[in-house]
Amino acid sequence: MNTILSFGEILIRQQSLGSHFFDSPNNLLRIYPGGAEANVAASLAQMGNKVEYVSAFPQNSLSQEIVQKLNGLAVGTNKIIWSGDRLGSYILLSANGLSSGEVIYDRKYSSFSQLSKEDFPFDSLLEDVSWLHWSALTPALNQDMADLMEVLLRKASEKGIQISVDLNYRSKLWQYGKAPIAIMPALVKYCDVIMGNIWASNKMLGTAIDEQLNRNSSKETYFEFAKQNAQEIRRVFPKVKYIANTFRFMDRPTHNLFYGTLHTETEDVISEVYETEEVIDRIGSGDAFMAGLIHALSHQWDAQKVIDTATGAGYQKLFVEGDFGNGKF
Repeated sequence: MNTILSFGEILIRQQSLGSHFFDSPNNLLRIYPGGAEANVAASLAQMGNKVEYVSAFPQNSLSQEIVQKLNGLAVGTNKIIWSGDRLGSYILLSANGLSSGEVIYDRKYSSFSQLSKEDFPFDSLLEDVSWLHWSALTPALNQDMADLMEVLLRKASEKGIQISVDLNYRSKLWQYGKAPIAIMPALVKYCDVIMGNIWASNKMLGTAIDEQLNRNSSKETYFEFAKQNAQEIRRVFPKVKYIANTFRFMDRPTHNLFYGTLHTETEDVISEVYETEEVIDRIGSGDAFMAGLIHALSHQWDAQKVIDTATGAGYQKLFVEGDFGNGKF
């Protein structure tokens, strides 16, 4: 079985159980392992794929516990890098992502963010790998990580490894003087699969956006614009074979409306619309979608089945507590 490698920073999610951290008697905290690429790896492994997850971990008992958790989900961790002094984390100031609560990142000087291309084990990392997944969160951290990603992607491309990227945009992470548009095109040119949405591709790849599109725009309107967006991406990045978009709208804390589109060189397809008023945890639903996309594409399913699998996986994650999905679609 070919190996899918997911590369990115492991994080600790710190979640208040009350409406505010310091309110009594709700001064309680729950923590979960997470991070976009770890979330993808966890879902892919539970779908039955052979998966390796690579990040940098400090040598401590919390790191060991996270590794055991990943191994328990059948995620391989033999290639992880033991270095540095601390794990990155984020604090979620809302109940399980059920509102627009603020996210506070604590990722500076983490073990992962201190990696550099000078001492990175590129060749051993890519050995026996058929698919490499990464996200825009990594080059958002600092210039060294952007430089490391360029070398990793170039080497993977030279080896004929399929490469996928999630264009997840976090404005609070791009704080080192470079806008995403100055970094991402040079990295995305190596990719075979792009997942994101029309707004993220505008921010990161410079594609056109229609400012009139909003929550009330129809599914058909979004589908037509997504087709145009995919054509524009393909003109600039000819290596790209598949472009997938999520469309997610939240009207209330437990509401979610979710559908996706997929664009190949010959087809444009759209999923059914999923809607619920029973959301448990929004965090990681996009990562579950990404996992479903990789799973379906690696099995060479037809385009409609691919987008249905991806969207179904993203929707199923809404009912799972924590960052990791359960592999269902």
